[in-house]
Amino acid sequence: MEDKLITYGGQAVIEGVMMRGKVVAVVAMRAPDGRIIIHSEPLSGIYKTRLAKIPFLRGLVLLWDALGLGMRFLTLSANTQTDEDEKLEGPVLYLTLGFTLLVVIGVFFLVPAGIGWLSEHFLHWNTWWSNLLEGLIRLGLLVGYIWGIGFLPDIRRVFAYHGAEHKTINAYEAGADLEPASVSRFPVAHSRCGTAFLLTLVLLSILFFTLLGPLPLLWRLISRILLIPILAGTAYEYIRWTAAHIHSTLVRALIKPNLALQSLTTREPDEKMLEVAIKAFEKMREAEWDMGDK
Repeated sequence: MEDKLITYGGQAVIEGVMMRGKVVAVVAMRAPDGRIIIHSEPLSGIYKTRLAKIPFLRGLVLLWDALGLGMRFLTLSANTQTDEDEKLEGPVLYLTLGFTLLVVIGVFFLVPAGIGWLSEHFLHWNTWWSNLLEGLIRLGLLVGYIWGIGFLPDIRRVFAYHGAEHKTINAYEAGADLEPASVSRFPVAHSRCGTAFLLTLVLLSILFFTLLGPLPLLWRLISRILLIPILAGTAYEYIRWTAAHIHSTLVRALIKPNLALQSLTTREPDEKMLEVAIKAFEKMREAEWDMGDK
């Protein structure tokens, strides 16, 4: 069970689901004409290197690779829904992704840090309270953003596919039949969800940034960027630990906030969405079997 919990994961994409196994990732997408399109690719060899086994460092390596894989499949799914002349690729794609990354860092890390610094210098708060304010603003921005985009029809469908992904993995881990009628009975929340990772990262940031003590504004902003990899690696290890001890009463209590936040990023999927998620999972398992990883 522990191996299953750590190994299998996935991601919702536009009108589809990506499932990642030990050596391969498969995405199933519902095309505009109703067909289910399958695309697969082997995972990077980085997963079998020593870097992927060193605590904290492995989190950075695997998360970076997973981010690249997820973005490729998300772009593929978006292009599947558009005409040939509207596809996002080449320099335009990379510029868009780069700009998005800069906006995310600026809004979710630098803006809260700046407000925290202002509270120290104009309200004369101590480091603990200013960092708590910074963390609460960061958490509020995260929750508010997720809540806000959830009203967009296209995003609501992505969130429903997210629920389908979780239901399928939950059903598999419970040993249930992978049929829509059976899978539909399982919950849309899962302990290893990326939403849980984001919440853990935000909460850890309050502790890590407080330990730095008071800093000039420039160094405060620089430190927030430089510590992102450390926060990510630590959050990864925490999520990995909770997944490995999911039957512990203490762990179940600790992950309740993570599961609660998933109510914003998941929706109940319909039968066709479950069909896509199940197809992605089954094709991933078949591909791994064909590649000799059973």
